[in-house]
Amino acid sequence: MKQAKLEYFVGVFVVLSLAAVLYLTVKLGTGSSVSGATYQIEARFTNAGGLHAGGSVLVAGVPVGRVEDIRVDPADFSAIVTLKLKSGLNLPTDSMASIKTTGLIGDKYVALAPGADVSNLQPGARITMTESSVDIESLIGKMAFGSVDKNKDQEKGPPP
Repeated sequence: MKQAKLEYFVGVFVVLSLAAVLYLTVKLGTGSSVSGATYQIEARFTNAGGLHAGGSVLVAGVPVGRVEDIRVDPADFSAIVTLKLKSGLNLPTDSMASIKTTGLIGDKYVALAPGADVSNLQPGARITMTESSVDIESLIGKMAFGSVDKNKDQEKGPPP
């Protein structure tokens, strides 16, 4: 009888533990961990490759928000990234947004560098000073194989 009771409690503990892990996974995966009041701003990038909705937004290495959405602007085919930031964060209007990588080939995140302007970004405003994602594959290709134009010039030989 004692054995059955022990197995029952272990089973309940395992089910509750799995439910807690599932809850935390869903909560963190949707970006709901940004607690309290928030506001949204946008940033325009020429290349947002590797950045995903739910990615982190950092100021000085401190998490201050999440990437809410990424879409293409049909007018100029740039990437518009919607950022959900904590309300207490008052960014100057001349702030800069950069897409950075954790480690060499880690996840992408948005790093915000506050400017020095006295006026602050209002909810719904757009950051235009941005630095797009670096394409590691093309950099490695250029280092390994050189520039295509350089090879064409070598085939022609020296000028007469």
